[in-house]
Amino acid sequence: MELFKSSSKFSKKQIILLSIPVFFSNIAIPLVGMIDTGLMGNLNETKYLVATSIATSVMTMIIWSFGFLRMGTVGIVAQAYGKSDYREIVKTLLRNFLIALIVAFVIIILIPIIKISISYFFSPSDETEVLINEYLNIRVFSVPAELIMYIMIGFYLGIQKTKISSFLIITLSSLNIILSSIFVLIYDLKVAGVALGTLIASYITMGLFLFYTYKYIIKKFKIIPKFENIMIKSKFLKLLNINFDIFVRTAFLTFAFLWITYLGSKIGEDYVAVNSILLQFIILAAFFLDAYAYSTEGIVGYTIGKRSKKSFLLAIKNSFQLSFFTALIIVILYIFFFKDIVDVITSIELLRYISYKHFFWIIIIPPVASFCYQLDGIFIGASQTRELRNAMIFSVLAFIIISINLSKIYGNQGIWLSLFLFMILRSITLKFYFKNITKKI
Repeated sequence: MELFKSSSKFSKKQIILLSIPVFFSNIAIPLVGMIDTGLMGNLNETKYLVATSIATSVMTMIIWSFGFLRMGTVGIVAQAYGKSDYREIVKTLLRNFLIALIVAFVIIILIPIIKISISYFFSPSDETEVLINEYLNIRVFSVPAELIMYIMIGFYLGIQKTKISSFLIITLSSLNIILSSIFVLIYDLKVAGVALGTLIASYITMGLFLFYTYKYIIKKFKIIPKFENIMIKSKFLKLLNINFDIFVRTAFLTFAFLWITYLGSKIGEDYVAVNSILLQFIILAAFFLDAYAYSTEGIVGYTIGKRSKKSFLLAIKNSFQLSFFTALIIVILYIFFFKDIVDVITSIELLRYISYKHFFWIIIIPPVASFCYQLDGIFIGASQTRELRNAMIFSVLAFIIISINLSKIYGNQGIWLSLFLFMILRSITLKFYFKNITKKI
């Protein structure tokens, strides 16, 4: 926030400085996916990679759908922090913890239905289905810890301690990589090893940061956190409703990526594995470029609050330029190292060969997608979540229709062409609503 106060011009340098802590934490997240994919891709049997791809895609969709726990926490905590209402901050934290535990309990109870749904929609082979269920039986118990960490990340972002929130994510990701590697490479636990790595890493990280947060609240706020006087109906309804639009938007977005896995399964299990490998490149670029979007959220909110249209337009212009040119740098790196990275991820020659044939999409999607990533940040910062939701619903529904037809004509290449068009649709639909933001300034 000191950067905000020092100037209202929001130069590229300032945006980069705001984004640096987020860069490191964001890179750590897809790195876990790449390592897990690599561990499975080198077991010389496609079924391990296919099972992990399907199971993690489903779990990611479910867990990311509740990302509103982080976003909702940020907004309420930030407002209470501005008013120095520390008791409300603590109560918000505890209420959200309770909501997270209820949501996690429901997900755990519903795991049999989730398994049946996966079997119905993806129609995996018997061997692959056994591995998928093996992963889910372990991974589902990490949900309580993962949702609670969402809230803690939101808390630290809300009180402007971005370094702590970034350190939490880096700790989780590092432990995940180390433990999964040990379980798979040393103990030969295969799919179960990857799931155990996530499970144990989640609870270790949650425990460490819950303890730290408890001590932090006592030291900084002079309050001992207690589950007293938090069962207030109006407060709970506010927490449940405040980010419903974001919940819907995130659910549709994660479904779009799950849909890619689904379409690949209809072509063949080899293509599920290949798309899992290729998506790691897209996700890595997305998380990297999202650092600018996260910075833009705060900047946009600040400039709108100050009613400074000039600063607002300059900030988003610099953000777009930085994101696009960073995407080009990522593309250059992919051009030189794509084959080498694929070869590290999988030792199966057929998967390598098919992956090479899709190289074009890996270098063309990041620069095009950089625009919709930044627009997401702008709309969140401006609290135009309804427009964000509507744009995503339209884009995803159009993507599904387009992908069904293109995959019939062009096979897996059609799926990737559809993903490319999906990124363009996201930008166009958000641009359509952009005037609603400028009206607020």
